[in-house]
Amino acid sequence: MHKVIYDTDPGVDDAMALLFLHRHPNIDLLGVTTVFGNASVDTTTRNALFLKREWNIPCPVARGASVTFDPSRQERPWPTMVHGHNGLGDIAVPETIDLPTDPRPAYQFIIDTVRANPGEVTLVAVGRMTNLALAVKHDPEIASLVKGVVIMGGNFYVPGNVSPVAEANIHGDPEAADFVVKAPWKVVVVGLDVTSVTTMSRSYLTDMAKEGGPSVQLLADLSQSYIDFYKHAVEDGMMVHDSCACVYVVAPELFDTIEGSMRVVCGGIADGQTIIKPDGRRFPPGDWDHLPSQIACTGIRSQQVLDLIRDVILGKVKH
Repeated sequence: MHKVIYDTDPGVDDAMALLFLHRHPNIDLLGVTTVFGNASVDTTTRNALFLKREWNIPCPVARGASVTFDPSRQERPWPTMVHGHNGLGDIAVPETIDLPTDPRPAYQFIIDTVRANPGEVTLVAVGRMTNLALAVKHDPEIASLVKGVVIMGGNFYVPGNVSPVAEANIHGDPEAADFVVKAPWKVVVVGLDVTSVTTMSRSYLTDMAKEGGPSVQLLADLSQSYIDFYKHAVEDGMMVHDSCACVYVVAPELFDTIEGSMRVVCGGIADGQTIIKPDGRRFPPGDWDHLPSQIACTGIRSQQVLDLIRDVILGKVKH
């Protein structure tokens, strides 16, 4: 079993990834932590509670960061053109959900859960990295107690999606992302190099919903405007960014990777750019020395990933 904390900002593709984690038979979802990003943290937390209720997910939800790791950063507008004004494709969602959140802030929930399960917890972060950065800042020792960190974000050898060089999750809080990739834990970066070539068509999702009943129909309904948004880049389909990161946890063999030390550019015209120094490449002494070697995904078996997402969500994958 993979014990997972899911750090998320629902978010349309976040919702698909959450259902994948909930239904995979070899994943023990210990908790959901929310962060601002696709919408305000009030909205993303409400959305997480809504999906928890609709899909009968038993794990706790902990409210997370509402501002960037460096609070002096000016907040950027919410990406309503991507995820809708309510973060879930503007389907009907109640203003409030009558479910409690965990009393702890997300970073403390992460710290406590990791310490209660030393060496066993994988952190899967598919939004801004603020909660993870706060957790390791408040308790640096947890870096040695985490099994691994898998993040959806960044881009190394392909263009960005919010600037020529930056991907949205990293661009939203570059200082947090830089802190996370420099920490002494093993980070796997599942970024645009692989997610931008992994697209699910509207008809594929429609067929899933027909077979999967109301729970998968909800997923299809909230994804429709997201698919419409992607019409400039995908022919009647959507990129399943966040689900790719979740698939890596259970099927890393579906990805090609390289290893090396990483940094995130903080400020200037390349704000949010992710850079890797591949292991074995020699450079003069400098800022890249003595950094941990992390993993970047550079290739993917897209159809196999899509089929695994479908089969897990439809309950066809057994222990």
